[in-house]
Amino acid sequence: MNAVDPTPRAGHLTVDDLKTAVNSGAITTVLLAVPNMLGQLKGKRLDASGFLKTIKGAAEGGAEMCAYILATDVDMQDLDGFELTGWEQGFGDVHIVPDLNTIRRLPHLPGTVLVHADALHRSGLPVDVAPRTMLRTQLARIKDLGLDVAVGLESEFVLYQGTAQDAHATGYQGLEPVAPHNLDYALDLPPHLTDFLIVLEETLRDAGMPVEAVKPEGSAGQVEVTFPYGEPLAACDAYTVYKHAVKHLGGWRGMTPTFMASPQARVGSGLHLHLSLWDNGHNAFAVPGVPGEGLLPETMQWAIAGLISAMPYLGPLWAPGVNSYKRFVAHSFAPTRFTWGFDHRGCAIRVTGHGDGAHLEVRLAGADANPYLALAAALASIHHGLTDKPALPPAITGDAYTADALRVPADLIESLAYFDNSTIALDAFGPAARNHYSYAAQHEIGWHRDRVTDAELKRGFDRA
Repeated sequence: MNAVDPTPRAGHLTVDDLKTAVNSGAITTVLLAVPNMLGQLKGKRLDASGFLKTIKGAAEGGAEMCAYILATDVDMQDLDGFELTGWEQGFGDVHIVPDLNTIRRLPHLPGTVLVHADALHRSGLPVDVAPRTMLRTQLARIKDLGLDVAVGLESEFVLYQGTAQDAHATGYQGLEPVAPHNLDYALDLPPHLTDFLIVLEETLRDAGMPVEAVKPEGSAGQVEVTFPYGEPLAACDAYTVYKHAVKHLGGWRGMTPTFMASPQARVGSGLHLHLSLWDNGHNAFAVPGVPGEGLLPETMQWAIAGLISAMPYLGPLWAPGVNSYKRFVAHSFAPTRFTWGFDHRGCAIRVTGHGDGAHLEVRLAGADANPYLALAAALASIHHGLTDKPALPPAITGDAYTADALRVPADLIESLAYFDNSTIALDAFGPAARNHYSYAAQHEIGWHRDRVTDAELKRGFDRA
């Protein structure tokens, strides 16, 4: 693995740019960040001058961090039982190496840059369960087939009135969305929502990650942000910065955003993956005219077949929580069956775009998904399609929610059973990663099994 690319990505600073900014006093702090299992940024605030002094090469610099940042739950509990770390291993450190082509200004935190980093074992080998590493592995497998990947992410979240402290104080009960009703595609928004969206767009643009589009979505207080097509790892890195910005900007304006898959009954927020494969600079998914009116390219057909065939067995990577499965409701625009169709938003896989812009939209992951892992699962499935060539079922032409097709798992328990009892995850990611994310899912199930919910109390007391 080479953590240093001499060509910085668009919107990023070079090391020389950073040195100039630090010397002028414009930058004082570096956030050195590793995306954890949930896709959250974990790391340390470093003095910018000190950070620069440590940079001498691809495997030098950075910091040491406890390995449990890659082996924990949403509560950052020091879970025992992971192969990576635990009490038997003494919760030791992993080496965090900065990816120096990801130095990015954070306009919402003046004087600060963020640098994504990779986790290495003491041997110098990558930590194979780290989400960035897992995505790199799948990109390399696709590359070995002579193909490149382009990705655009489409994100949804719900914005509520009041600060995070206010929401916590009420036990997250009775929260009011920032908009009273469905404002899907509306351009006459309440002033406070317009202000938030304007500032979010400006912040992302100044951070080198301009959006393609922003709009209200179909549920009250719901927002959709679509990013342009680009390089997959960079797209996922940018997504973590976007979530970081959304939470900060919302909090400063007395609002609380949530990226839960289903924060309320029949309210679902997704993370849709728009992707295509490229062969020597040409879109291998390109379709003359409108998809559906002619034969799809063979590469696209095998990719769809792979997604339909393998994604059912990789659920803990794209739907990691108990709440994730409450989004899959009929006629909710979230899929309930593993189907595909032409411009069909009821399907798990939607063929969309036209001509050289034809691509696939994978609609399975919720807003709570880790983008690196969800994309890695999709690419592993596509690799399965391209190499093992499973049968391609017919495209859906009617109601996808009543189709004769395999159902999306009803819950994480069923999803984990698929994950554990198939060779798909094992072949694509190896035993260490498969066991790591299986154990995480087991813990998530156990945590919820031991809790009595507010809904259970209300029903139980009412019945008594």
